[in-house]
Amino acid sequence: MGWVYLFIASFGEIFGMAAINLYIEKKNWQRLSLVVITFGFGFLFLALAMIDIPLATAYAVWTGLGVIGAVMVGVLFFREPMSVLRMLFLTLIVTGAVGLRVVG
Repeated sequence: MGWVYLFIASFGEIFGMAAINLYIEKKNWQRLSLVVITFGFGFLFLALAMIDIPLATAYAVWTGLGVIGAVMVGVLFFREPMSVLRMLFLTLIVTGAVGLRVVG
């Protein structure tokens, strides 16, 4: 069940980043509360996942899924630019976060 919780937790990070983008576009308390709620949701499920999954593994997977999801949301919904160089650096970030746990 920990892996299911971890997968759900990644949506908290993805939607939290989208909520930050919405808040930057129009600063009001509703959008700020959306940021707090979505990240709180993600942290709650991350904590539940860490009951069964070690911290280093859970954090690496959560971060990797969050990075990939946040970039996809940014490109698809917020018209952020995508380039080969950006893809290279994102790959390095995810590989570094997840790869260190596999080796270490």
